[in-house]
Amino acid sequence: MKANSWFDAVYQCQQQGKSYVLVTLLATAGSTPRDGGTKMLVCDDCTYDTIGGGHLEFEITKQARQLLLEDQTKQKVEHYPLSSKLGQCCGGATNVLFEVFTQHTQHIAIYGAGHVSRALVPILSQLPLQIRWIDNRQTLLDEIDHQALSSNVKLQYAEHPEDTLNTLPASSWVMIMTHNHQLDFDIVEAALGNQGISFVGMIGSETKARRFVTRLTHRDWPSADIKRLISPVGLLDIPGKQPIEVAVSMAAQIIQKLNTKSPSVDADKQAWRDNKLLFKSLVAEPLK
Repeated sequence: MKANSWFDAVYQCQQQGKSYVLVTLLATAGSTPRDGGTKMLVCDDCTYDTIGGGHLEFEITKQARQLLLEDQTKQKVEHYPLSSKLGQCCGGATNVLFEVFTQHTQHIAIYGAGHVSRALVPILSQLPLQIRWIDNRQTLLDEIDHQALSSNVKLQYAEHPEDTLNTLPASSWVMIMTHNHQLDFDIVEAALGNQGISFVGMIGSETKARRFVTRLTHRDWPSADIKRLISPVGLLDIPGKQPIEVAVSMAAQIIQKLNTKSPSVDADKQAWRDNKLLFKSLVAEPLK
């Protein structure tokens, strides 16, 4: 749900680990759209509150987003004369303070908009994550209440979801749970082929996982890359077959990784080996 003010937006961004710029009008001279002390908050994809609108706000928003691209926490003061150059006829001037708050947030891409992901996303959206939720079924995405989604969740339609792997930020995590095993495999291959993806998890049974490993081996994938695939995904000592139970298991693993300074594939694999017997009661076939 979108925040109602810049103050609420600051709290929301901090909770979600999202970078932002707090813009403040400092000293003003002459006629200006808003008084000194007026604030607005700028993110990479939205703004909260206003410093008066018009071309001035447009230019300030543009400048704030350029500062976000520098990925550095900093402060900067700019002088803006409200002349015809800015499309303003107020005749005044203002100094603007840009306070850039950069937060290095973990990005995660969730492939599939079925029952498990619908239970999982609301849990993950409360964590300091930026979530991209991807599916190739527009009708399914249309069923989701977009207004109820947290601002750190972005729905994305992709005719070929596997093509989106190269658009993810470096060190992104991937959770694969589509409705189609072949599509799962295509996404797995694309994820393993992208060394910038630091975690590749896939929902499914042990049988499905073994078949995927066999297919990858037959396609001459290096064993080091094949070992990057974590399947079944989740903390496997959390039993249950219901979507919410599977989602909790997966969310628990994500929380564990968020709180581990140096997560490793070997640790993920060991957790899988230690708990795989308990997982047999969870899925005989992949939940969608």
